[in-house]
This record gives sequence, C-alpha cells and structure tokens, in this order.
Amino acid sequence: MKKILVSGVVALGLMVSSAAAAKVIAKVNGKSITTEDVAPMLAQSGTRFEQLPPNIKQKVVDQAIERELLKEKAVKSGVTKSKEFKEALEKLKGDLALEVWMRKQYNSIKVSDKEAKSFYKKNIEQFKQPEMVHARHILVKDEAEAKKIIKELKKTPKSKLKEKFIELAKTKSVGPSGKRGGDLGYFKKGQMVKPFSDAAFNLKPGEFTKEPVKTQFGYHIIYVEDKKPASTVPFEKVKDKIKEQLKMKKFQETVKKEVEKLKKSAKIKKMI
Repeated sequence: MKKILVSGVVALGLMVSSAAAAKVIAKVNGKSITTEDVAPMLAQSGTRFEQLPPNIKQKVVDQAIERELLKEKAVKSGVTKSKEFKEALEKLKGDLALEVWMRKQYNSIKVSDKEAKSFYKKNIEQFKQPEMVHARHILVKDEAEAKKIIKELKKTPKSKLKEKFIELAKTKSVGPSGKRGGDLGYFKKGQMVKPFSDAAFNLKPGEFTKEPVKTQFGYHIIYVEDKKPASTVPFEKVKDKIKEQLKMKKFQETVKKEVEKLKKSAKIKKMI
C-alpha cells in the first residue's frame, strides 16, 4: 500500500472522523472490531477504511483480528499488573487525552444544509458526470480472426447476442478482460485509446462493431451494453459527503488555530 506522509492534524482528523461513523467490520470472541479501531493503522497513508479496495480491506481486517487475538493473549498473561505496563500506561495518558479532546472538538462542529448547498453551487463542476459507456470487447492479434468472429456474431439472434459475445470473449480474447467475458465496465470518452473510444461511443446499447477496430494492442470487436448520458449528481445524493468534507475542513482549521495560539505562549526549545 502506498504510504503518504500527512500532518499530525490530518492524521488525528482521520481517526476522529472514522470514530464519528464507526462501523463493525469483524467480531473476535464476541468483541466487535470497528473502523475506528483500524483508523490508527491507516492514518499514515491518509486513507479511510471505506476508501480501500476490497482486497486491501480484507488484509486490514485480517490484521485487526490477529491484533485483537494477541491483545487478549497479553491481558490473560497478567502483563497488565506489571511495573512496565503501568509505566507505559502513564506515558499514554497524554495521547489518550488528546484523542478524546480532538473527538469532542470534531463532534462540536456543525455544518448546515445551507452551507453544503452553497459549496455545491460554487463547485458544481465537481459534481458533473460525463457521458459513460459500458462495453465489452474481444481482442485478437489477427484481423482475419477478428472478421471471422464478427461474421459469427452477425449470425447470432439479437436475443442471444450478449450471451454469445461473452462466450467468444472467454474463449477467443487474448486480453486480460477475456475471462470476465470482455467486460470493461463503464468508461468516459478519452479514457480508452482513441480508435477504441470513438468506436464504442458511436454504438448504441446492444450493438457491436461490424468491422475490427485496430489499436496498438491488436484488433477489437466491441459490444456496448449500456450508455449513461452526461449529467449532474443531484445535491441530495452528495449532501452528506459535502457536509462531512466541510466539517473536516472546519475541524482542521480549528485545531490549527489552537496550535498557533498555544505556540505563542509556550516555551519551546528545539534540541536538533
């Protein structure tokens, strides 16, 4: 996982925001593990659990489960009664106090619907979605083979076309999407190489290219499953995300101002 250095305020902010909307992601011997519990593990990367890809989420959950099992083992071993534990706990008091204080600061911040709507209007370009197409393709290296596949597709009844296309993609395509029936999901104009993109956006849903489309990767036969016209995401669909974003911004500004104020009255001496 790529690591990105973030400021202390941002890192703590990530933990605070995660705590505000904690979700149970696993249970170990009856004890719940939440997104709040794994937030410290992710703070260095500047990423929240919800933003992780599925495979990385699974790894994080596995690590959290292992950690919880080891914590149980440590407690049962009696280490909490040791001198070392009590000394470590004393050192942690300041960090724990800071985390609780930060959480209270975060929870005290309010963002109104009016503020969110104002942000939405001023930044409307962020919420515009371009025209999208959902396509499948069959990639072969030889033009003659591509034409042979097209000929076979032309003979296929329209009601069976998608099924046939998927079958041929799985058996004929040399591209990595072949095992998925050639499925490329939704993409916007310019996201694919130009000849491919142009051909895909010129098709209607349920149509396929009647001539091979040549690119640097080989020869493609493209089938379009669906199209989404350009649109703007309605405010109600993004309102909560906007409010969360504005709340985090206010929180970071509040903490930054407090830090600057504290620096002015503190006696600080750097030793390096």
